[in-house]
Amino acid sequence: MNIVFLDGYTTNPGDLSWEPFRQFGNFTVYDRTAPADVIERAKDAEILILNKPELTAHHLDQLPKLKFICVASAGYDTIDVEAARTRNIPVSNAAGYGNAAVAQMAVAHLLNVTNQVAHYAKINREGFWTKSKDFCNREHAQIELTDKKVCIVGYGNIGKRLADLLRPFGVKLFAVTSKPQNELQDVTAISLQEAFRTCDIVSLNCPLTSKNSQFINKELLSQSKRGLILLNTARGRLVNEQDIADALKDGQLGAYCCDVLSQEPPRADNPLLSAPNAHVTPHIAWATTEARQRIIDLLIDNIKSFLDGKPKRLVN
Repeated sequence: MNIVFLDGYTTNPGDLSWEPFRQFGNFTVYDRTAPADVIERAKDAEILILNKPELTAHHLDQLPKLKFICVASAGYDTIDVEAARTRNIPVSNAAGYGNAAVAQMAVAHLLNVTNQVAHYAKINREGFWTKSKDFCNREHAQIELTDKKVCIVGYGNIGKRLADLLRPFGVKLFAVTSKPQNELQDVTAISLQEAFRTCDIVSLNCPLTSKNSQFINKELLSQSKRGLILLNTARGRLVNEQDIADALKDGQLGAYCCDVLSQEPPRADNPLLSAPNAHVTPHIAWATTEARQRIIDLLIDNIKSFLDGKPKRLVN
């Protein structure tokens, strides 16, 4: 079996082992693959592994040997899964690998806003505390999470994990979800509009689809509770970034904390890179050592299952 991994570097920059893949046959891994090189590098692949490169119907038509696609991620919005299905090419993902890591990053972003740990650590190195007349030197109000209303948009595996992490803080939990209320335990289902209108904190944990691109926009933000903290560890294109920046500038949003942008790496003129109270991390939530090893383990399991005729974690 000929296996090709088009963009292996972010999954394994050298601290993990590729050896398990070699049990299946010839294994070729590229650190990164430019769009123009996808077809040339994948043309002999029977099993293709990828994370971020786009794979369209046009690509698939030129890959006659391809039998199976493995996405090294939970998200698969860069793959035309319907085109693969019509060509009888199953697509599997690494569902569940990053539940703990991504939920943990959402909490880290939230606590960074409520307690300003990074800010105070930085300015104390510049002499902020040593110049104080008091034992306590505050620049910003500290915010307690107890009794705050938190809505999770997309109550899947990551959303549920986030709820588990937030419960000990004593928050009131809500969710925008298609799940029935009797499956939500102490979480109350509400609409997206109600979430923005009434909650103190909203976390985006839903997949990106053709129906929800930029669904967080000026119209919705204008209805939000003033000072809302918005978290996004899902996909950058869920929001209109200029509208987010504008809402931050006029104080309608209290903070926007994201690990994802619409274009990655971003252009230098992305409005969120200079907007006040925008806290942007470079798509690292998923990339704990443990989560990356879990991706490799899931890819191996997906390949084994496919070869045994019982493919797992199919998305098409």
